Amino acid sequence: MPVLALLSVGVWLLARPPGGGVPELAVVAFLAAFGLTPFVRLVAQRGGALDHPDARKKHAVPTPRLGGVAVLSAFVLAMGRTATIDREMLCIAAAALALMLAGAVDDTRGLSARLRLGLQLACALLVIGAGVRLDLLPGTAGAAANILLSVLWIVGITNAYNFIDGMDGLAASLGALIAVLLGLVAQSSGQAGLAAACAALAGALLGFLPHNLRTSRPASIFLGDSGSASVGFLLAALAIKEDWAEADPLVALATPVLIFSVLIYDMIQTTVSRIASGHVRSFRQWIDYVGRDHIHHRFADLLGDPKRALALILALALGLGLSALGLRRGDGAMAFIFLVHGALVLLVVAVLERSAARAGTRHAPPSATARGRGER
Repeated sequence: MPVLALLSVGVWLLARPPGGGVPELAVVAFLAAFGLTPFVRLVAQRGGALDHPDARKKHAVPTPRLGGVAVLSAFVLAMGRTATIDREMLCIAAAALALMLAGAVDDTRGLSARLRLGLQLACALLVIGAGVRLDLLPGTAGAAANILLSVLWIVGITNAYNFIDGMDGLAASLGALIAVLLGLVAQSSGQAGLAAACAALAGALLGFLPHNLRTSRPASIFLGDSGSASVGFLLAALAIKEDWAEADPLVALATPVLIFSVLIYDMIQTTVSRIASGHVRSFRQWIDYVGRDHIHHRFADLLGDPKRALALILALALGLGLSALGLRRGDGAMAFIFLVHGALVLLVVAVLERSAARAGTRHAPPSATARGRGER
């Protein structure tokens, strides 16, 4: 099947001129990622890019990483055939590829948290310099604040996505859902280039998913840092590439916040709980810390099954993300109501997580060798 998928992509590349609609790009990215993943898995096995089991992890056998190489390759292949690529998109793709390559080195040999964070900051500044930034505040001081907020958004979402990659199928399926929601909003507002990029990313992640989420067997490959960092960066940059509302900064802010609300909530919740418990006392510890206190860990403990936890998280993300679709014709008052609604829903989630913690969820101790990703 993977070979047939790659042959289909090859025929498409030869037979079709550059261009293609959103559904076509999604299908091509899906087939490319589905076909490339087994070959990437083989490279990871031979190159030693393996996630070895230990007392803190759920998988029982060494599992290849580098899944992000297949996802990013499929995304770039599909986007390379579109006629809607601009300078901003080229910079986003180049930065994502740089993070993917650095992540591949990290998956194989390891990189320090300081170096990974520095590269994320450099990539964020690259795309911001190309014009990909938030536009919330007016004036000269507002422009400086917009740049700072853009850096915080890109680096924060990149790491939040990295942190949630701790359960088979979760990062890939949640990333695909976020990309679909961003694409729907972009399509409804006439942003063809952004819709095409979101479709290609969603297709690539869904093509990787059959190898990462299997019905009766554990994942045959993980996204790895090559995927979690680059895909998280792509999602964060695409979310602020275009304006979501004209002359209404609250709507422009509420749209991506609602779509990314599960990622934002998980990062805030784990950060606060780790600081309050004394497990994290410095920024470096925050980057390096690996613990079983993320939303997927607690939902799995509460529900007794990882796949039920996965379904609940996706339903939560979809329910909150759909609110963003209604903001296209909304105003600041509606955006405020939707944000309050989302906060109340996440408050219920916090109560459920607290119940799971009291039922027996254990926090992993701080580890100097932790690598900033969720545990399986």
